[in-house]
Amino acid sequence: MHGIGNDFVMVDAIQHPLSEGILKDLAVKTNDRKFGIGGDGLILLERGNEAPFRMRMFNPDGSESEMCGNGIRCFAKLAREHGHTTDPEIAVETGAGTLMLKLENDGQVRVDMGIARLKRGEIGMTGNSDEEYVEQPLAASVPGLKGTAVSMGNPHLVIFVDDVKAVELDNIGPELERYADFPKRTNVHFIQVVDRNTLIQRTWERGAGATLACGTGACASAVAAYKTGLAEAKMEVRLPGGNLQIEITPGYRVFMTGPAEVVFEGEFPLD
Repeated sequence: MHGIGNDFVMVDAIQHPLSEGILKDLAVKTNDRKFGIGGDGLILLERGNEAPFRMRMFNPDGSESEMCGNGIRCFAKLAREHGHTTDPEIAVETGAGTLMLKLENDGQVRVDMGIARLKRGEIGMTGNSDEEYVEQPLAASVPGLKGTAVSMGNPHLVIFVDDVKAVELDNIGPELERYADFPKRTNVHFIQVVDRNTLIQRTWERGAGATLACGTGACASAVAAYKTGLAEAKMEVRLPGGNLQIEITPGYRVFMTGPAEVVFEGEFPLD
């Protein structure tokens, strides 16, 4: 499945349970674009403990991510199409907490992404846990960059630039993913402000590299633009794979709306 080009290997682990010990290696194998299926992550549909369902997401390097915005929209569609629910709204446990998803009549999925976090301690950064990290100079190989950090349950570093096409993402992305202030690494987003309701985004994802889209990143970037006075509370975020609609409500609660598509179904050998 994919959400605006952010593609995932989806496993219905309710019908086909998987043992914990194989998940890291399975993520590496299935996401390999030459010798596996190919994807930006492995996502499991499971029964939840506090909610009806639980989503788990593993990056192509085998590390487990707290959340995935494009992936959770695919999750909602998979749960519906595999007959696990007929409800238009479902609650899903994630590493970022329990989120509410609504399947719209036009095939779009609206996700209550929860409250954006802006303090260093909430993001998982070093330094004073009560401080915010807004438009701070970055000690990077590319001079003059400033970053704003936001957590959507996973860490994001947002950098505003005049032209996202000019960014050498394959060079600066790996460097900033491992920026010293983020001991568990971070997702990196370069943002061009078109107007107060439109952003253009390019992303380097933690554990995955350059991707066509990042849902939590689009939310974090929208929050950073709103926080710094560059955008209104409702905006369209344009990514290489497609567009997402982001709305920021009082208290920095964020809603994301976008599509989810099935590409193909098949079987993959475990040995």
